[in-house]
Amino acid sequence: MISLTDNSLPKRTRSMARSRELRFNAFNMMAPSHNWAGLWSHPRDTSLDYNSLDYWVNYARTAERGLLDGIFLADVFGVYDVYANGPETALRHAVQLPNAEPTLLVSAMALVTKHLGFGITSNLTHEHPYQFARRFSTLDHLTGGRIGWNIVTGYLDSGARGMGLDANRAHDERYEAAEEFLAATYQLWEGSWEDGAVRRDRAARIFTDPARIHPVRHNGRHYRVDGIHLAEPSPQRTPLLYQAGTSRRGRAFAARHAEAIFLNGQTKPMLARAVRDIRDAAKEFGRDPYDIRLFAGATVIVAPTRAEANDLLAEYAEHVDQTGQLALLSGWTGIDFSTYRPDQAVQYVESNAIQSMVENFTVRSDRPVRVGDLATLSRIGARSPFVVGSPQNVADELIAWADETDVDGFNLFRLVAPESLDGFVDLVVPELQSRGVYKTAYREGTLREKLFPGRGPRLHVTHPGAGYRHAPANAVQPSAAE
Repeated sequence: MISLTDNSLPKRTRSMARSRELRFNAFNMMAPSHNWAGLWSHPRDTSLDYNSLDYWVNYARTAERGLLDGIFLADVFGVYDVYANGPETALRHAVQLPNAEPTLLVSAMALVTKHLGFGITSNLTHEHPYQFARRFSTLDHLTGGRIGWNIVTGYLDSGARGMGLDANRAHDERYEAAEEFLAATYQLWEGSWEDGAVRRDRAARIFTDPARIHPVRHNGRHYRVDGIHLAEPSPQRTPLLYQAGTSRRGRAFAARHAEAIFLNGQTKPMLARAVRDIRDAAKEFGRDPYDIRLFAGATVIVAPTRAEANDLLAEYAEHVDQTGQLALLSGWTGIDFSTYRPDQAVQYVESNAIQSMVENFTVRSDRPVRVGDLATLSRIGARSPFVVGSPQNVADELIAWADETDVDGFNLFRLVAPESLDGFVDLVVPELQSRGVYKTAYREGTLREKLFPGRGPRLHVTHPGAGYRHAPANAVQPSAAE
C-alpha cells in the first residue's frame, strides 16, 4: 500500500496517491487592494472596477468554470491606521480602503452561476443576531443554499470607534461575545421554525402553522433577543460556518463551531502544526477532526513555463507597494512597522489584533523574519504557500503542501485580476484533473453538501448548533425509563 506521505516517492506518483480531492476558493475583497497592496496599479489589473457588478459577475463565472468550491469574500470593518499612527498611508495606497459591503454582491453572482459557493466575512461585533440571522437566511434562500459565513470578531480599533465605542473588545472577550452571538443565531436558524411549519396550503388558506413556531428568548451579557426568526428556514438553515482563528482562544472557538477554517503558515512544518492543533482540538469537542475542511492561503503565479512564471513574478513585484504592505501588516498585527528598520527582525508583541500572525513571524518561525522582507512579493512576504511555476510545477507544489500539512485545499489570493484567476483555471485545473486530485464536475446540492458529500444540507448532529433543533411534532418521544 502506498503511503500518502511517503516522500521517497516521485512527486508525480505521490500526487496520484492522494485520496482526498483538493478544494479551492478564490479569495477576494470588495476593494481595489486586497492581500497585496499596490497591485491595483498594474496595467492589466481590473480591480479599480471593484464597485461594479460586471467585475464580480465575470469573476464568478470564471470561478465556476474552474469548478472552484467558492468565492471567499474578505471584509474589514475599519481603517488601517496603526502604521505611522494615522490613516494617511492606507488612504494614499488603497490599503483595503475604500471597501464596500460584500453581502450585496452575492445575488448578482448567484444569478449567473449554479454551483459556486459564497463565503462572506461579516463582523459580529457590530451586528445584532436578530437582523443578522434574517440577512443570511435570505442569502441562503436566494442562492439555493450556497452561502457560508466567515465568522470574525474584528481587530481594528478604528472600526469600533466608528461605531461609537472607545476601542475594540479585548481579544479573548471578543470570542466570549462570539460564543453568545452564535448561541442566539443558532436558536433563530435552527430552533425558531420547526420542519413542516411552512405549509403554503392555498386550499386551507394557511401559510404557516403557528403551533410549530417558537420565539427565541436569549438574555446574555452582550446580546438580547426576544422574538420569532423573521425568515422561514432556508436550504441550509445555518450557513456553512467558516472561521480563521488560530490563536489559542481562536483555535478553541474554531474547533467547536467551524466547518471550514482558513489558516496560514509560511513553512510546511508551521502549517502542519496549525492543522494538527485544530484537528486535535476538534476531538476535544467530540467532533471528528475531518468534519472540518482546512484551507491554507496560497499565492499562485502560473504560466506555461517556469521561466515565464518567474517573469510574471518579477513584473508583479514591481507593482507591490511596500509602504502600503507594511500598513496592512501593521493593522493585522497591531504593531506599527513604521518604527522598524527594513533589516530589523519582527519582535513578539502581545496585541489586541491577529495574535496568530504575530506568533508566526516570531515564536513559531525557525528564523528571524525581517520587516523589509514582509513587504515584498515573496515566500516570506506571503505568510503562506507561495507557488510560482508551470502548471506541472504548481500542481506538484500544491499537492506536496496538502500531503505534508494535511490541509484540504487553498484560498487563492487575488493578485492581478482577472489574469491570475484565469491562469489558474486554464492551466492548473486541467493539470490537477489529469492527476485525479481535482473534480471534473460539481456535485449537486448545497454548499455544505458539496464540501461534505453524503452529509445532507444541514449542520451535522455533532455540531453544537444542531442541539437547538426541535424534534418533529409527530416524533415519538422516549419515556423517562429510556
